[in-house]
Amino acid sequence: MTTLLALDTATEACSVALLHNGQVFSRYAVIPRLHAQRILPMISEVLAEAGVAKSAVDAIAFGRGPGAFTGLRIAVGVVQGLAFALERPVLPISNLAAIAQRAYREHNAQHIAVAIDARMDEVYWGCYKVEDGEVRLQGMEAVLAPERAELPRAAQGDWFAAGTGWQAYAERIAVPVYARDAQLLPHAEDILTLALGMWRRGEAISAQAAQPIYLRDQVATPKQPQ
Repeated sequence: MTTLLALDTATEACSVALLHNGQVFSRYAVIPRLHAQRILPMISEVLAEAGVAKSAVDAIAFGRGPGAFTGLRIAVGVVQGLAFALERPVLPISNLAAIAQRAYREHNAQHIAVAIDARMDEVYWGCYKVEDGEVRLQGMEAVLAPERAELPRAAQGDWFAAGTGWQAYAERIAVPVYARDAQLLPHAEDILTLALGMWRRGEAISAQAAQPIYLRDQVATPKQPQ
């Protein structure tokens, strides 16, 4: 049986999930600025609950972004440290996709428009469609002004809005949706679901190749006036 570990620190939420013998063990907490202190204890907790050693893990999945600069660096640092020590591959998962997968899990949404508040008057944006229980990206992920957010070409069906961008910029996102959950954050359980699909398709990569995806060139400084 496959044993996968997943973790995420890209947003205000910090979470860990472990798949072992077909069971999922997880920890989740919304703890801004405390990710570095909690992520390793959370990993130890789920391993202890499952009764397995780190060496039993086949691969490690993580939220690769987009998200907060510091949070993404924490995730990559922890994942690379574990993966190098255990000589295991890694599975990078989009945080936008993770939110979409959670919207499917909790709300049974089939078409999901995800917006994460990217600060600097922008949102991280991605649109997803559920296929065989797994969300698939429609179009491209992007960072853009809320007014520029749009559904993919030839979009069909009713769309569900998910993510903090819908709370911060709802009046400026001119995309028709039938319902929304603006509190939805990434959860390692959904990263685990997407990672299992990647693992089965043979899409794992080396720890050395694990990199955060920011979608924005400037990650720590405000835009300069035009």
